Amino acid sequence: MKEQLLQDLKEAMRDKDILKKNTITLLRAAILQVEKDSQKQLDDNEIMGIVAKEVKKRKDAISDYEKAGRDDIITDLNKEIEILSKYLPEQLTNEEIAALVDEAIKNVSATSLRDMGKVMQYLKPKTSGKADGKIVSDIVKEKLNNL
Repeated sequence: MKEQLLQDLKEAMRDKDILKKNTITLLRAAILQVEKDSQKQLDDNEIMGIVAKEVKKRKDAISDYEKAGRDDIITDLNKEIEILSKYLPEQLTNEEIAALVDEAIKNVSATSLRDMGKVMQYLKPKTSGKADGKIVSDIVKEKLNNL
């Protein structure tokens, strides 16, 4: 994954695509920071987690800029999300997440909302980088409330 980012950075610099260059540079800096903090090399799954976090930051920022009427920044953020999304695996649909939640509830023998932590812990490796954690937790809450 790191090699791919470096190649894409070089390509963006050759093509003089400033937004893509800046986005990849910021992503590489975030990865490097986590590696320095944890003092270990990250594997591709951990890097995907960082990419997902960067996408989430930008999605959260869009709503603030919509309130401020800053369409120019929103356009750039959407382009950045598009660039970053290329480094993520295909995202799970709500139906796929619901099926995983049903499986998790059955496997951890969840009976109420108090078992949410167990269910989320079971789901984390299966959904990491493939689904927004908020969507997963909302589906888990809904399913556990309906037990």
